[in-house]
Amino acid sequence: MSSTREVRRGVPSGAGSRDCPGDSVGAVTTSWRGRLRDNWPQGDTALYVTRPGHEDLPPGRARRTMRVIGPVMGIVWAVFLLQPWQSAWDSSPGWERVVSLVAIAGLALSFAWVVLTHAGPHGQTMAPRRAAPFLLGQTVLVALACLAADQDGLVGLVFICVSGIFLLRDPRALGLALWSSVVIVVVPRFVPGWDTIDDLVISVVLASVAVFGFTQLVMRNRQLQVARDEVAVLAVERERERIARDMHDVLGHSLTVISVKAELAAKLFAVDPARSRTEMLEVQTLARTALADVRGMVTATRAVTLAGELAGARQAFDSAAIEAVVPGTIDEVPDELRVLFAWAIREGTTNVLRHSAASHVQIVMTADTLTVDDDGTGPAADERGNGLHGLVERARSAGARVEVSTSPLGGFRLQVTTREATP
Repeated sequence: MSSTREVRRGVPSGAGSRDCPGDSVGAVTTSWRGRLRDNWPQGDTALYVTRPGHEDLPPGRARRTMRVIGPVMGIVWAVFLLQPWQSAWDSSPGWERVVSLVAIAGLALSFAWVVLTHAGPHGQTMAPRRAAPFLLGQTVLVALACLAADQDGLVGLVFICVSGIFLLRDPRALGLALWSSVVIVVVPRFVPGWDTIDDLVISVVLASVAVFGFTQLVMRNRQLQVARDEVAVLAVERERERIARDMHDVLGHSLTVISVKAELAAKLFAVDPARSRTEMLEVQTLARTALADVRGMVTATRAVTLAGELAGARQAFDSAAIEAVVPGTIDEVPDELRVLFAWAIREGTTNVLRHSAASHVQIVMTADTLTVDDDGTGPAADERGNGLHGLVERARSAGARVEVSTSPLGGFRLQVTTREATP
């Protein structure tokens, strides 16, 4: 009975399956591997059906085995040169007989070299200027084989056609089949004592077309494999970029608020120890929340909510002694924009606390637009950090756009909207 097992390319069996109890790094690493598995392009997980006694045969070993068996099966076709060899062997003794036998053996060896070096999926295409002397040499060998094998020596033309297709891997190589067919039809009719072998034309055409189709199939499969590998690499890179962007947004906001609260606690330590202690407890809570956010981001369980970001922004502005006008309700914002607006508020709050030196902030939300205005220093000429880049990507995926400009309050304006741009 055949057995079926699942093999993942590049992931050894059992890799990443052992977690140390209480080890958060191990849990995050295992989750990260799980996310890569879930986001891996289709086709990179393959089912291999093995025969009895081959359940433990690795796919890599199977591929190496086929790399040996494939060329051997190709070389086997050289046995058809036994016909001209037998004809030369049965001819009258003399130098013609010796030359013919050596030429047939040389043709067989040259064909074997072509199959071993150029027939597989990793075989390299030879430039026409380099392939031409090689094919010309095989033609000379066929001519020498005909010294004693007569018309049977023309069987070698089949091997010339196949060798040319393997070497060139180009439709122009099929011209060798046309040339060989003409030689097979014409030459025996002009050489005294030779019999016609027109049926050999069928063998030349069929062999040439079949081998050409085989080489094209191998090339397409190879290109498909390369494309799949590139897609897999791009998928991993895109996931890394997403993780890095989320990490920047999460830690940038949290650490900024922590910095503001820590600075406030230091200033209040001498004048209001109780308030300073309260601020430090909030710093501790924010640090734990940031750690939970990072873990949740990697495990894909973390959710950013618009109401939560509004409350967090209000708390951060209060801690920084910044007068803020923050909406008290999110009812008019459609569900599909709430996550985007939540990220926009987080980015806007971080910019105000970190860069603007503002004393007044106003957040306005409508059904299709979120605007964050401050009265700080205003946007710099190159004001486009990693946070804004990440917000632009999120807005684009949600069918919105991000606009950065000078605020009517005199500082920085961050606007996320789905409205059409005014000309």
